Amino acid sequence: MEVIENKLLLINTHNPAKITSSIPKSRVVDEMDHPKGRMYQVAVNWGLDETLVLKNLGFKKTPSPIESRYKWSGMFTPFQHQKETASFLTMHKRCFVLNEAGTGKTASAAWAADYLMKLGKVKRVLIVCPLSIMSSAWQADLFKTVMSRKVEVAYGNAKVRKAVVSGDAEFVIINYDGIEIVQDEILAAGFDLIICDEATNLKNTSTRRWKLLNKIVKPDTRLWLMTGTPAAQSPLDAYGLAKLVCPDKIPRTKGAWQDLTMQKLTQFKWIPKPKAKEIVHAALQPAIRFTKAECLDLPEVMYMTRDVSLTAQQSKYYEKLKNEMLFTASGEEVTAINAATQLQKLLQISGGAVYTDESDVLEFDVSNRLRVLEEVLEQTENKALVFVPYRHTITVVKDFLDKNGIRAEVINGDVSLGNRTEIFQRFQTSPDPKVLVIQPQSASHGVTLTAADNIIFWSPVMSVETYLQCIARIDRVGQKNKMTVWHLQGSPIERKIYKALQDKKNLHEQLVALYKEA
Repeated sequence: MEVIENKLLLINTHNPAKITSSIPKSRVVDEMDHPKGRMYQVAVNWGLDETLVLKNLGFKKTPSPIESRYKWSGMFTPFQHQKETASFLTMHKRCFVLNEAGTGKTASAAWAADYLMKLGKVKRVLIVCPLSIMSSAWQADLFKTVMSRKVEVAYGNAKVRKAVVSGDAEFVIINYDGIEIVQDEILAAGFDLIICDEATNLKNTSTRRWKLLNKIVKPDTRLWLMTGTPAAQSPLDAYGLAKLVCPDKIPRTKGAWQDLTMQKLTQFKWIPKPKAKEIVHAALQPAIRFTKAECLDLPEVMYMTRDVSLTAQQSKYYEKLKNEMLFTASGEEVTAINAATQLQKLLQISGGAVYTDESDVLEFDVSNRLRVLEEVLEQTENKALVFVPYRHTITVVKDFLDKNGIRAEVINGDVSLGNRTEIFQRFQTSPDPKVLVIQPQSASHGVTLTAADNIIFWSPVMSVETYLQCIARIDRVGQKNKMTVWHLQGSPIERKIYKALQDKKNLHEQLVALYKEA
């Protein structure tokens, strides 16, 4: 197959009538001898409609015209794997994007949707995703890629959400649990493309969120499900996804799917059958997948942000402390020591536990942050380091991971040198643990932990050197994978400190300024 001047496709075939009878204005332009019989060259207009017909006729490698005809809008040039992902999306009304976290799925989907809008194939897009990435990932990426499109986030009270959904925004972003609040407005709003990011939220067909989404997806609705881990815990996770996109590829009931993919050992224990992976792969089609390792043009280390809403309890005391800071600063000189102490208190509230002057611990509700941590870990295929600055919060995190079946061990000042060495060795060479929960000062120098390719900062550290040394635990000789650093942020001071850390600014020189900004 040959592309001529980005306008025509030249296709060699033994049966030209199959093409000319199906695609208007296609024609035979040449014929030639061939060992297997007469060969004909057919010219076809290179448009999306024609490309889709050719694909259905069996010409599977026909490229989407987006690859050469679309002006890739925005602030940066797409990587090759992003172009291929966008091309795939334009060719499939319902499909899966299984690219690994950190490979730029959001931008690929944005470009594909924008291209289909330019062709008049799509009018409005509804993006459904976790709360933590509504603004930090989707809104930010849409602003950087499809800058001419109107983008709004449907979040807040019911009145605000309904106004956004019923408005004129071309891209509307909403969280999974927000659908129930505005389901009637969504049904009436004319969304003809729905993109579900971190689609494992839809793995269970018995949940209300799955049933609501299934209700708003009509037969003619385009549906793109995106997740890097479609069956992270078991083959059962794939059932809800397949039932939305390609129900004809799976049994009608979840029980039949379980019997097909799982083997019963005891009354309460099932394990995947030997061919479960092949069965899941066949069910989740059409699909495209790129791992970070396959994306040769990606930077070695990528940085991702997750927004975490402070709980009501955290917000109350955060504002109270800010007001006390304002009172203290009024008419008085603020020293770096005072600023550092007060900022640490704000960070401690955001992270989950405040230490009093009497060394007591006041524990806060951090359920939102724990849920986002679990979301990130579900996306990571390999091991991860979770850096938690405060010792009491480390216990909270470890207990949560244990409760949710995520194998983790702890490194802090209480762990002896001998035990640390054993834990590090086990982490590097054995399947367990998958996660190390680390107090930054306990493992920020001289330790190789390249079995992990993800680092999650539960909350920011106050030293650029410590921050860079934490990242250096995985970014060193022996690392075989592309790496991702995740920042969990829920308060204004955390955002400012992460920004300073990434810019490698000395925080101690900025303490007073940060204090006054906070």
